[in-house]
Amino acid sequence: MKFEKREILLIVGVLFLMIGMMSVLAPIYALVIAILVYFGIKVFVGRKKRQIQKEIGQGICAVCGEKISDGKCPKCDLQ
Repeated sequence: MKFEKREILLIVGVLFLMIGMMSVLAPIYALVIAILVYFGIKVFVGRKKRQIQKEIGQGICAVCGEKISDGKCPKCDLQ
């Protein structure tokens, strides 16, 4: 199981959140809330990545900044 740096930071942050909540709530409630926060952030980031990938597509032209479609820039390759 290979973790990226941001994945480890998220896990550590959620653990600290859970430890902080344990002083106010029962440990089981703190655990459930921490798990929900973890998966909520994972879902949010996944949807955001998918949305950005959909908007960018194959990439962005370095000359004009237009979205590349079919391997060509619609502005630069017409000239």
